[in-house]
Order: sequence, then C-alpha cells, then structure tokens
Amino acid sequence: MRITVASGKGGTGKTTVATNLALALSADHPVQFFDCDVEEPNAHIFLKPRIERTRSVEKLLPRVDDEKCTYCGECAKACEFNAIAVIGKRVIVYDDLCHGCALCKMVCPTGAITEVPHELGVIEEGTARGFPFSRGLLNVGEAMATPLIHELKAGIDPEALAILDAPPGTGCPTIAAIQGADLALLVTEPTPFGLHDLKAAVGVARSVGVPIGVIINRDGIGDDQVERFCATEGIPILLKIPFEREIARLYSQGIPLVDAIPEWKERFRTLYDDVAAETSERRDAGTGREDGQYSPLQGT
Repeated sequence: MRITVASGKGGTGKTTVATNLALALSADHPVQFFDCDVEEPNAHIFLKPRIERTRSVEKLLPRVDDEKCTYCGECAKACEFNAIAVIGKRVIVYDDLCHGCALCKMVCPTGAITEVPHELGVIEEGTARGFPFSRGLLNVGEAMATPLIHELKAGIDPEALAILDAPPGTGCPTIAAIQGADLALLVTEPTPFGLHDLKAAVGVARSVGVPIGVIINRDGIGDDQVERFCATEGIPILLKIPFEREIARLYSQGIPLVDAIPEWKERFRTLYDDVAAETSERRDAGTGREDGQYSPLQGT
C-alpha cells in the first residue's frame, strides 16, 4: 500500500503526520519512508535516520554543434516546453525548462544536437528506527524537482507500506508525489486559509484519481468551515490533532507525538486499519473511485 501525505501549503503539519504514521506502524508493518519534499526535506528532524548511501540524479540537456547546425528551427518547433529557441544564426537552450526528453535530438535533420548529463540533486538512503528511509535533495538553484521525485519513488517496494511526505502546495512536484498512491492524506487546519488550500489540494488529488482522506491539525483554533466542506464533498475526516501546548512543545523539540504520548500511536494505527480495510475491499471488488472520494469511511 502507498500513502502520500500532502497539503495545499507548507506549515500545516504534513511532516508531523507522515513521520508519526510511519513510527506508529513500523512495528507491525514493513514500512518504507520517502521524504519527497526535495527542496526542503525535514522528516529527518523527527526520524533521525542513519544515511548509508548517496547517489546522484541527472537529466540530459541538449547541446548544439554550430558546425553541423543549419538553424532550420525544427528542434524549437518540436519542443513542447519552449526550452530551445532558434534566433537567426543562434540556438538558445533554456536548461531550466528542458525536461530531458531528447525530442529535439531526434528531429534534428543534421545530427547537430547531442546530450550532456546535468546533476539535479542526490538521493540519500538509509534506515530510521529500523525501517528504510529515503529522501531527495535538490541542488540549490535547480528549478525542476519532478525528475528527482520520480527517481525517489522508483525505490518503492510494492510489497511494503510506503509512506510519502509530499512537497507542499499543488504544483508539479506535489502531483508527482501523489500520483499512484492508494490514498492521499490531506493535512489542513480549520482556518479560512486552511480551507482555501485544502480545496486546491482536493482538486489535485481528484485530477489524478487518488482517494482522499483529511486530517485536521491544530483543531480548535478556527471555525467549522473545513468540516462543512468535507461533509458536502463526501470526504472523511480521519483524524483531528488538537491545538495543545504539549503537542506544540514536542514538535518544537523534534520529538514524535507517538513516542511521547502512547495514545496517539493507537490513533494512528486505527487510522491505518480503517483505510487499509477499505482499500482492500475496493481492490477485491475491482473498483476505484474516479471522483477521488474515500466516502465508505467515517470521520473520527
């Protein structure tokens, strides 16, 4: 099973949920943890992994041989991402826009385009509290996080319980982390901003056909608009984490909630048991939820 923990914006408690879920389940399930927030990964603060391997992740960038190029412009016409332009007797490659698909090279009639490797970042792998831990680290100044996330996800064991901590927001990196998940746990807070960003995150998860469950963090600080929205949309609220001083203190010290307060370990385990049972039933029936809802569950 694959669970991606996401949110419409940063700072809602996404990593808190992902790390505590992994710790609560690791004693009884073959957990794998993936920190897909490659621009600012921070799951290590709570899981304190021992990194054992580091490998580079590259993409291929086009380079043009001026002696062979006829400046016909076929490469620029073919590029869907506008990453290459031909202006008079000059070819300009915009590295940050290039997706490394090599189409420009394939359509070049004179063979003037070759490819050179360019490092996007690295993937670090190791163990945290006895289970596999992986994270991506995007190089400073790099604009494209998605290939690094795809490479990170390539390490998922289909027989394991993979928990992915997604990048915040609703852009391409978040979509890359959510795609293929059995469930997207969307973490929000009961405020107008929280509701606004939750709506955006729901739209993203539904667009890729992934079932949704909501977790409300800092419960008690705002109003009931998030709950009303979830009820209207048929999205279950699977867990509420109250706005309490002790929880904030533990977080500020990098102490997982399930380590300090045993009852939270049981709450996260119950959450997983509920969603795993529903996912199993859906698979046995050979059906999916095209609307991205996870309605058979009852909110707690």
